[in-house]
Amino acid sequence: MKSLRGLNKYFLKYRKYLGWGILFVTTSNLFGIFPAQLTRNALDVVAANLETYRLFDGFGSQSEFYSLLMRNIFLFGVLVLSMALLKGVFMFLMRQTIIVMSRHIEYDMKNEIYAHYQKLGMDFYTSNNTGDLMNRISEDVGRVRMYVGPAIMYTINLVVMFSLVIAAMYNVNARLATLVLLPLPVMTVLVYFVQEQINRRGERVQEKLSDLSTFVQEVFSGIRVVKAYGREKSFGENYHQEANDYRKVSMDLVKVNALFMPSMLLLVGLSTIITIYVGSIEVINGRISVGNIAEFVIYVNMLTWPVASLGWVITIVQRAAASQDRINEFLHMAPTVKDGNYKPDKLSGAIEFKNVTVTFSGSGITALKNISFKVQPGTSVGIIGRTGSGKTTLTHLLLRMLDPVQGAVLLDGRDLRDYDLSSLRSRIGCVPQEVFLFSETIEENIAFGVINPDHESVLQAARDAVVYSNILEFPEGFATKVGERGITLSGGQKQRISIARAIIRKPDLLIFDDCLSAVDTVTEEHILNNLRSLMKNRTSILVSHRVSTVKGADLILVLDNGQLAESGTHEELMRNGGFYASLHDMQLIEEHRPS
Repeated sequence: MKSLRGLNKYFLKYRKYLGWGILFVTTSNLFGIFPAQLTRNALDVVAANLETYRLFDGFGSQSEFYSLLMRNIFLFGVLVLSMALLKGVFMFLMRQTIIVMSRHIEYDMKNEIYAHYQKLGMDFYTSNNTGDLMNRISEDVGRVRMYVGPAIMYTINLVVMFSLVIAAMYNVNARLATLVLLPLPVMTVLVYFVQEQINRRGERVQEKLSDLSTFVQEVFSGIRVVKAYGREKSFGENYHQEANDYRKVSMDLVKVNALFMPSMLLLVGLSTIITIYVGSIEVINGRISVGNIAEFVIYVNMLTWPVASLGWVITIVQRAAASQDRINEFLHMAPTVKDGNYKPDKLSGAIEFKNVTVTFSGSGITALKNISFKVQPGTSVGIIGRTGSGKTTLTHLLLRMLDPVQGAVLLDGRDLRDYDLSSLRSRIGCVPQEVFLFSETIEENIAFGVINPDHESVLQAARDAVVYSNILEFPEGFATKVGERGITLSGGQKQRISIARAIIRKPDLLIFDDCLSAVDTVTEEHILNNLRSLMKNRTSILVSHRVSTVKGADLILVLDNGQLAESGTHEELMRNGGFYASLHDMQLIEEHRPS
């Protein structure tokens, strides 16, 4: 229960819901007790007046006596129905307070977890898979909601009803009450163990269902590869095996569920038999009336569900505690990239790296080693190097997706760690290496980073990214849905839409992280020509493995194995005859090689 203490802040926040819920539970149970006592009185009245009724046999007044007796019984019936109606009303109000409270808590928890997810750095997302993140904000929060809602409600209901019913039963006959209650603890233990089995087998069902869903999702995502290699039959057999495993564990769960209700009915029936048998003896001995037997039968049925729910509630609490532990594990994680206070209205784009070293804590790999350079405002910088040389890591530093282990990155003479993250990133336009498009229209994807964009600015951004004519070729033009992860578009089209998304923001700093790799050199030159007017008076970072992309930059940085191997203009680096020059010559030969 220690892990669940963190939920007390929500109970305090919604204490009005909880307080009214307890009041409605108590009132509802009071109206549940009264019908049992009214039934007892009705039967006792009938039993007491039955002999009197027979004495008037043959007399005219017998019919009047009968009418009076029927009116009394009708009155008892109306009172019982009224009590049942009032009990139903207060049960409805009970659910409208406690269950509604649980939904508010669930809403707050999901918002809190999501907001915390947003604050955590990229290292968090690289070390945790998406499925686990989704489970904690959906499945785990759902289990905790079952604790703060139904479990709390049934626990309060159990305590109140037990107090009222057992007090009423012992007030009538202590011996009968003790004997009648004997099977109920057995029922609680039985429910607990059966529920444990149901939960364990239910978990296995969920695991198998997850495996089945993952298998199907993977096949559908890679359906082109499956068809290209002719593996439909093989994957069909694999699916059959996965589905068969799911069927087996599902049947195991069904068997346990099938035994649950008969066992419950057996124990309830046992209590009822004890009530009638022992109650009859007590009636013969004159200790209770016939109406008391009916009253006790009603009490037994009233206690059946609350007692049975005890084992279910214990299981819910255990599962909620385990889920809250998983939630707390993430909530207690501090962001590695902490927010600063400085909110710039505009960036001039002066960049300086001072002895920057980046080492990834998870793998221990050093991505950048003692990097130092300066970039003047409004200039263009090309970054080139082999795969894994640290080019993308350098751009992540500028976006503050991560912070250096040693050294400092300065922007406009101020340490990046002083900047407010939201304000900083709002002034930067970034085209990432891995393009991600949302399952929305092309226009919505281009306008993603702009609040209330106008249609003309979207069109202009598409023209500047040399994707305008491609978009018009689609039947629905800019209203075309791109599909999941942009599956309906080619790699080059996705990259150019991503470029349009960056430049529509009119940022102070532009970062292009190898975003032209999927287009040919002619289209690349066309895009770069369009971008030069946009890049004018803006600091621009062009990351690429192609010399053709970076050769026009004011400053070119050559990275090799995380270190700055060379720097200078295209002409200077060519004269040096180093790595950059050899890379240029090699790519030039590749371009002119006959296909």
